[in-house]
Amino acid sequence: MKVGLFFGTFNPIHVGHMIIANYMAEFSDLDEVWFVITPLSPFKKKKSILDNIHRLAITNVAVENYRKLKTSDIEFKLPQPNYTINTLIHIEEKYPEHQFCLIMGEDNLKGFHKWKNYKTILKNYELYVYPRISDGKTESELLTHPKVHRIDAPIVQISSTFIRKSIKDKKDISTMLPADVWKYVDEMNFYK
Repeated sequence: MKVGLFFGTFNPIHVGHMIIANYMAEFSDLDEVWFVITPLSPFKKKKSILDNIHRLAITNVAVENYRKLKTSDIEFKLPQPNYTINTLIHIEEKYPEHQFCLIMGEDNLKGFHKWKNYKTILKNYELYVYPRISDGKTESELLTHPKVHRIDAPIVQISSTFIRKSIKDKKDISTMLPADVWKYVDEMNFYK
């Protein structure tokens, strides 16, 4: 099975994340997309970031009705700070029957050359890149690399930061979250 790993804090997961993940699962050669929830660094506690367990629960609620979308808390159990290369090695050992790929926005591809062991990642894993509106240029060698696949997914300009601020400001942003996620966030009084 070919699995795309979609890393993020998902604080909270919103319809933009869901659109990208579902698009990758339905319109590329990926069989599944796993949301890999990045844990909070114990050194960088932020009031606006929910605890790992809550972000995992919210993401589980979001993917509940999508058979090709899953969640993973694999990084919760790994040493901090998390480096993608370490997570990839660990997840491959745990699930040797799967082939793993990375899903990232074009904005992340621009800084990919700064990632720990990025050449090793590029040698061993495919990157599925979705479009993002952002400043700066992507290294031309990355754009034409045979392991980099640009996927023409919809451009969604919603951010978790915007969601959190809007909730705090008592705005109705319920349409920007999956319905069950909105219900969960609202009932738990998150981000208020």
